[in-house]
Amino acid sequence: MKAELPLAGIRVLAVEQYGAGPAGTMYLADLGAEVIKIENLREGGDVGRRMGPHFFGPGDSQFFHTFNRNKRSVALDLRSAESMAVFRDLARTADGVVDNLRGDLPAKLGLTYEALSKFNPRIVCSHLSAYGREGSRASWPGYDYLMQAEAGHMSVTGEPDGPPQRYGLSVVDLMTGLAAAFALLAGVMSARQTGRGRDLDTSLFDLALFNLNYPGAWYLNAGAVTGREKRSAHPSVVPSQLYRTRDGWIFVMCNKEKFWGLLAGALGHPEWAADPRYATMPARLERRDEITVMLDEAFSRDTTAAWLAKLTGTVPVAPVNDIAQALDNPYVAERGGIQDFKYPDGRTARLIASPIRCSDADAPRRAAPALGADTDDLLGKMGYSAERIAELRSRGAVG
Repeated sequence: MKAELPLAGIRVLAVEQYGAGPAGTMYLADLGAEVIKIENLREGGDVGRRMGPHFFGPGDSQFFHTFNRNKRSVALDLRSAESMAVFRDLARTADGVVDNLRGDLPAKLGLTYEALSKFNPRIVCSHLSAYGREGSRASWPGYDYLMQAEAGHMSVTGEPDGPPQRYGLSVVDLMTGLAAAFALLAGVMSARQTGRGRDLDTSLFDLALFNLNYPGAWYLNAGAVTGREKRSAHPSVVPSQLYRTRDGWIFVMCNKEKFWGLLAGALGHPEWAADPRYATMPARLERRDEITVMLDEAFSRDTTAAWLAKLTGTVPVAPVNDIAQALDNPYVAERGGIQDFKYPDGRTARLIASPIRCSDADAPRRAAPALGADTDDLLGKMGYSAERIAELRSRGAVG
């Protein structure tokens, strides 16, 4: 018999749209929480529903499905008093609220702990904004790529002689969403012990800055400004970068000393491991360019596939795949990394599986909901009559 998912019984209201907020609450939904998307009725719901270029049907964006599977949808206009009354009724039943609005909006809309604790003193409000809810930038809009630029990420991405570059994926959005979900769960744990909720905040800017990590510490404590290295190399570990093979590239990461000896032997040069010019990480760092030439020459004797067959499982190596190759990888199939998520009418959307696996429970596989798909059901369970729901709908308060 399968166990319940770990977040079963937690109800979260998600005032969210686009990427960062929905990405975070997707983790909660995949792990069994009841995530209720509160979508802007006035604007036709989450803007992600219309985000192209690929759709399952009219207004049914594949982008939207990526972030919103396993959720429920209620359409409200939170600038309307009637809609806000409905939201507060929902908040009475919820453990938490997640929003990813501009920093000045939660207070204006009544989505803070101060506003909602009157209706539910245990509620936790997790706020995800661009620049925070306080300070000179609270009212600024902001997006992932802007944070990569200002927080220094683009200065360490790309080739040294090229322009600054962003990541190929929306990493700041995805990680900030996860931080907001983590904050919410931390708050819920505390509220269940103390009976009192709170506000918790994260922002795209703070997350991007936090992710400077050890290069940030190197600057703060040693005055060192890390820059870009050729071929996506690690700033202090050699070899840990791209190398040329006969037909392409291979990424090698000898991030422990033992791997250098294993690599040298596999390449037919065991003497490199004992040579004092290359025997230690500091020595190899001083001779990075020289070692690049040596390894290019050695790897160019055979194909990427041949080297992978020889090295995989012994030395940390990987091919450089495009997105199709990454998803068609047999190991992805072995891991069950692609799953079908079902619509109510039986159609399916193929999506990437959650990275979190439960040993004794299966994650739900429901496709993203239609706009307002759960309005009648959720309001009915709170005691709203069909007539009252119809009246609210006729006045544009719910959808």
